[in-house]
Amino acid sequence: MDCIGEEFSRFPSQEKVAMLLLRQGIRVEGGRAYCNSIGQSDAAIARAAGVDRRVVRSTLERISGTPGLSRLFSELQSMLLMANVAPEIGCTTLEIIPTDATMPGILAGITDVIFKGGLSVRQAVVDDPGTRMDSHLIVVVDGHVPSELLPAIKQCRGVSSVMLR
Repeated sequence: MDCIGEEFSRFPSQEKVAMLLLRQGIRVEGGRAYCNSIGQSDAAIARAAGVDRRVVRSTLERISGTPGLSRLFSELQSMLLMANVAPEIGCTTLEIIPTDATMPGILAGITDVIFKGGLSVRQAVVDDPGTRMDSHLIVVVDGHVPSELLPAIKQCRGVSSVMLR
């Protein structure tokens, strides 16, 4: 997210707020923050970011007043991540660390192994904080993943490690 770094390079506290909004999928419209359709207070965001509420206010105003940032933040949306509730819904979570997150086909190789194992994917989410250095893939699989599939997934092109959660 180069545009965020460029716009907030001289305002580290505001950058911290902007990155929190981005990671959480908090939409910004007209100087207001929303988690989908639910309004978020400046004070609540400030507590989550560890900054003063005035920093949040100035960040939201900067985002709304900057066309590129406004286009980006006005389209954000929060989404359910099933990974933490997988056991309660009869699923298994795999966390995959790539060797290089820019390599194409990592997800395709992993889902092919899962398909050939007779399982289906309920959700796949790439968690990319913006740098691609700390990216990882979270795959929620319907049912129990047999242990013999793990080495096959580990051997997929671009996979550094596999963690079963």
